[in-house]
Amino acid sequence: MGIRFILLVNKQGQTRLAQYYEYLTLEERRALEGEIVRKCLARTDQQCSFVEHRNYKIVYRRYASLFFLVGVDNDENELAILEFIHLLVETMDRHFGNVCELDIMFHLEKAHFMLEEMVMNGCIVETSKTNILAPIQLMDKAS
Repeated sequence: MGIRFILLVNKQGQTRLAQYYEYLTLEERRALEGEIVRKCLARTDQQCSFVEHRNYKIVYRRYASLFFLVGVDNDENELAILEFIHLLVETMDRHFGNVCELDIMFHLEKAHFMLEEMVMNGCIVETSKTNILAPIQLMDKAS
């Protein structure tokens, strides 16, 4: 499948956005998020951005006060996922200006919509920022 979940977490470890592409109960999600967030936030800037946890490979990157964590299958290309994270941030930057934690909190539905335009069933299906943002801009014009 590829991507199993995407998490956006602040520096305090609070989840700001969570998108799962496989079924996990609420308790499993809460436990998984807690373990992964503690593990990733405890790492230094000198350590690599890849962590193995359970049967996932976690690829993460920090932008300002937000950590973007992506859980993938063990055979997934880590550098491609880092590029995906960068594309997601650039897309959000283009829409929100300079994306920050407050943008995600106050426009959560738009952030989810961007993810849904980019990823379907755990596979990256769209990489054009213009195509990703076009439906959101249409919704903004209509409202």
